[in-house]
Amino acid sequence: MKVQDFVSVIDSDFYTGVPDSQLKALCDYLMNTYGIDKNHHVIAANEGNCTALAAGYHLATGKVPVVYMQNSGEGNIINPVASLLNDKVYAIPVIFVVGWRGEPGVHDEPQHIYQGEVTVKLLEDMDIDTFIVGQDTTVEEMRDVMERFKEVLATGKDVAFVIRKGALTLDDKVTYKNDNEMVREEIIRHIAAATGEDPIVSTTGKASRELFEIREANGQSHKYDFLTVGSMGHSSSIALGVAINKPNTKVWCVDGDGALLMHMGSMALVGTNAPANMVHVVINNGAHETVGGMPTAAGGIDIVAIAKACGYPNAVSVDNYDDLDKELAAAKARNELSLIEVKCSIGARADLGRPTTTALENKQNFMNYLKEL
Repeated sequence: MKVQDFVSVIDSDFYTGVPDSQLKALCDYLMNTYGIDKNHHVIAANEGNCTALAAGYHLATGKVPVVYMQNSGEGNIINPVASLLNDKVYAIPVIFVVGWRGEPGVHDEPQHIYQGEVTVKLLEDMDIDTFIVGQDTTVEEMRDVMERFKEVLATGKDVAFVIRKGALTLDDKVTYKNDNEMVREEIIRHIAAATGEDPIVSTTGKASRELFEIREANGQSHKYDFLTVGSMGHSSSIALGVAINKPNTKVWCVDGDGALLMHMGSMALVGTNAPANMVHVVINNGAHETVGGMPTAAGGIDIVAIAKACGYPNAVSVDNYDDLDKELAAAKARNELSLIEVKCSIGARADLGRPTTTALENKQNFMNYLKEL
């Protein structure tokens, strides 16, 4: 189904969400049509954030908003759906559009398998009426379902369209770019060289994939790295837990701007605990690149100032490799919590692979290595 038809049937003038590769056609359409426009389209920090934003839109306008997200974000919406939107509380109608990663019977990455199995069940458990959109769904079927959904929405309940892989299409191509010159894979290569045998916790998405391939190319063991293939936004908290319990070992977190924004409260926790042995590297390209390149809010905020306000005693921003190497060396040598923001371009190799070890193998190898330290 062409995404223009899908949007036309839904007939809402406000969308907010967190981008997903399964919903790339929708995300690109919204960027082509509205860009980032507070009156029509807002990319939020996390899925709970956009659910509450949608609630505010409804309170102010009386209209029905749309929240889009990957199914991994269902956990983030459970609280606002149950305690804010639900018809037993404020009865706020919202249309959810959910990308179905890990659909049973469709090959996907390990972090999506269980989430895919429970996607529809979680929505139903939250009393959200659900319709699955596939490649063979017709516009007429969509119209019929939407007529039924309108009756549900009128009662203050919520509905969801669960989008199968390839169900929505868009002919137009959208290119996302920024003015930064540094390349993420090369940035991670510099980090791997500077850290030596120190343990690294890397964020979900292409950063972990690139770190894995760099270790392969260098003939190095993967035991040094915990690749957070899912759980977006939680890498710094994982690294904090490791750093607190391995106080004599330098622990590095390789983070991304979208992940940092998703659970920014973790910065306050890191800063309050201030482990002297932790270095937090934030690679900031201002984009949700792994799922398509749509922008984050990080292109217009001061991450260094936020880190300092959260209690990080050392925080700097770099935009070239010489300064990166200098700050990596300084952070490694200092016995104090440090943050390094690295300004990065958008883009990755077309032939970038995925880890060839399983998540369980990665965990066990990492734990075994930590026992040695």
